[in-house]
Amino acid sequence: MTTQLLQEASQIIPNPQLLINVISKRVRQLGLGHRPMVETGPRASLTDIALKEIIAGKLTFEEQSTSTDGA
Repeated sequence: MTTQLLQEASQIIPNPQLLINVISKRVRQLGLGHRPMVETGPRASLTDIALKEIIAGKLTFEEQSTSTDGA
């Protein structure tokens, strides 16, 4: 199931490094007790929940622009 969810989530966030960072941050939040933003089954892994949130559009990200002039 995770592979299929990962493929669907990569359509939303095509940058693999960014996708992994978003997933891992959300998994940490879920592990600390934050509530899932999507319906989940009793045996759903935290990774599956994070992926489903991305696919459902409930979990978004904002890229920060980096300055290259050293300021």
